[in-house]
Order: sequence, then C-alpha cells, then structure tokens
Amino acid sequence: MELTEAVKIALQSLWANKLRSILTLMGVMIGVAAVIMVITLVNGANKFVATKVYGYGADVFTASKQPSVVFTAALYNKYQKRKDIKIDDYHEVAAKCKDCASIGAMASTTGKVVYSSVRGWTWTMPPIYNMNIDRGRGFVPIDEEHNSRVAIIGPDIVDNQMGSIDPIGKEIRVDGGQYTVIGVGERKGKTLGQSQDDWVAIPLTTFLNAYGSNRSLTIYARANGVGDPLELAVGEVRTILRSHRHDLPGAEDSFSTDTNSTFVGIWQSISSSFSAVFVSLAAISLVVGGIVIMNIMLVSVTERTREIGVRKALGARRGDVMLQFLIESATMSLVGGLIGVITGVVFAKAITLVIGFPSEIELWSVALGLFVATAVGIFFGVYPARKASLLDPIVALRSEL
Repeated sequence: MELTEAVKIALQSLWANKLRSILTLMGVMIGVAAVIMVITLVNGANKFVATKVYGYGADVFTASKQPSVVFTAALYNKYQKRKDIKIDDYHEVAAKCKDCASIGAMASTTGKVVYSSVRGWTWTMPPIYNMNIDRGRGFVPIDEEHNSRVAIIGPDIVDNQMGSIDPIGKEIRVDGGQYTVIGVGERKGKTLGQSQDDWVAIPLTTFLNAYGSNRSLTIYARANGVGDPLELAVGEVRTILRSHRHDLPGAEDSFSTDTNSTFVGIWQSISSSFSAVFVSLAAISLVVGGIVIMNIMLVSVTERTREIGVRKALGARRGDVMLQFLIESATMSLVGGLIGVITGVVFAKAITLVIGFPSEIELWSVALGLFVATAVGIFFGVYPARKASLLDPIVALRSEL
C-alpha cells in the first residue's frame, strides 16, 4: 500500500467519525498543548530574566546587604542582622576600585506620586541600570553634591500627571516634596502585568535626606569586561568592602555580591524544576491519549475485519496490513499533535496578552511536540496493527459485515 493512500484512509476515518476522533485525540492534544505552552512560557521567562530583570549587562555586578534571592526565612533573618551598606561604603568602593569601569548606588521606596517607585540614584546609575534618557538629561555630579531637588521620571508619570505638556522644567510633587523634572526615561512597557515605566528617580543624597539615611544601599559596579575582568572587579570590591566594614579574617562576608550569571542560574534552576513537573504531567496525558488511540484502533480492526480479509485475498502481505494500520495510528496522533501545538501556542500568547507573562516560541519545541505525538501513535498502534496483520484471510472473509 502506498503511503499517501494509507494517510488518506486515516484522514477519511477521522472525518467520518468526528466526535469519536475528537475524543480519541483529546489526550494527545492536551499533552502536546501542555508541553508547548510550558516550553513557550519558560523560554520567554528565561529570555526576559536574562535581558530585563537582571539585564544590566554581563559585566555588571552588585554588592548588597543580602542576596537577590533568599529561599528560607532563616537565611532572611540571618542576612537582616548584617550591617547596612551605607553611602560611605559606596564612596570607599568608588574611590578605590581600579578594576571597575563605573560605580553607582541605589536606594528605593514607594512614594505618593501616583503610588510609584521612588529611586535614589547616584549620577552614574542610569547607564549602569541600562536606562536611556529619552528627553532632557540625566544627573550630574553637582546634583549629588548639592542635594539638588531634581528628578528623572518614567513615561507613566508623564502620561498620568502631565498629558501632552512637555515635562522638562516642570515641577512634580513626591511625598510632599517638590522636584524639578530634568529628564524622562525611555519607555519599557509592561512585564507580568506590571508597568516598568512608573517611577521617579532623584539624586541619592537628596533621597537619603528626604527618606532617612537609616537604610541599606545596593552598590552597582560595571567591570572592564566579562570573564577575568569581571572576576577581578568582584574580588577587588569584596576586598575593599571587607576592609572598610572590618570583617574579620576567615569570617564570611557581611554583604552579598551578585552577578548576572548568578541570578540567571538560580532562575534557570527553578524554571527547569517547574518545566520538569509540568512535562511529567503532560507525559501522563500523552500516555492516556496513546491508550485511547490503541483502543480505537482495536475497534477499527474489528470493524474492518472483512476489509482486511479482502486485502489479504488480493495479495496484501502481513507487512502491508501492519504498515497500513501503523500509518493510520501515527496520522491520527499527528493530527492531534498539530492541534495541540496550535492550542499550546494560542494559550501561551493569551497568557502574555492578559497578564504580560513573557513567551517565546521555539521551532525545536514545535518539532519535538509533533515528533512525540507521532511516536505515541506508532508505539500504541503496534499491537492493533500486529493483530490486524495476523488475521486469517479466510476467517476474515467469513465475518459479518
């Protein structure tokens, strides 16, 4: 039997029994859809984390009171007992780190503009933070030295407070304080349903005067490159901070350093576990779908016993009959896989549209989904196909229509 003929017979069988076909393929469809959706969302999240959440560049690292990610309450309490990183720590690092291309520091809180994030930045922070100034200018050293009451604002503040008015030079009130807008950051859009453009940045010294200096800063440093230059810069900052904060020899650091790869590695470890759980659940669905396909193929063999007898009487060999039913089983499963791929992508993109969770379609995941669906059909179609091929043609011809 020709391949095209076997595929045609399989598709005709699916079309002739639409409801049975939908129910038969449901397990495969759900399994493949789940795999595609999870892979698409995880790939999107991995890309987002690598480029946005901690995407200051592979040559940027931070020194802070506690790590970016804390997994247990005990560790959190331990880190909270550390001394705060103060502005003089930042000045010490800025003055002595020779392997650092640039140094900055940041503190943040929430304030009443339209309930926005209020950031205290050193004048060096916008470039390190990968924040381009769309209009106006950034901070300069004199803003920090004189505690200038100036602000750089996010696009959402412009939209919500100023409309079509040019914001540069205008006054804005933040927690009762009055600041002059000198710049507007570039628009970043939404992520996970949260706007990345709803913020106000003021000079760090102005921030500490307004909100109190009894808080810990995060020091940002850009190395002269990745690899060895990054390791040298991290090591030098550690040495400077340990000396300035009087950490005893042999004692652990009283601060934490994080690089891009550290944070991304933690996330990928979490996302891999997340993916494994959902793919395992999807595999169960695929097995159930395969069992249903095998059951329907056994029913099909029974329904087409006389047809099998006629084919054998006309010269069809066992291998021909077996191949016919294997192709039909694989075709059924492949159709379910195609529908599952489309469904998975649609659901992933719907989640992106509704809550802003990033998604990224990978062609290899589509190919994997179709391959797995076809493999399930072939695997669970072997027994029914073998049973059909072993039918005695004389007995088969005698069967009732």
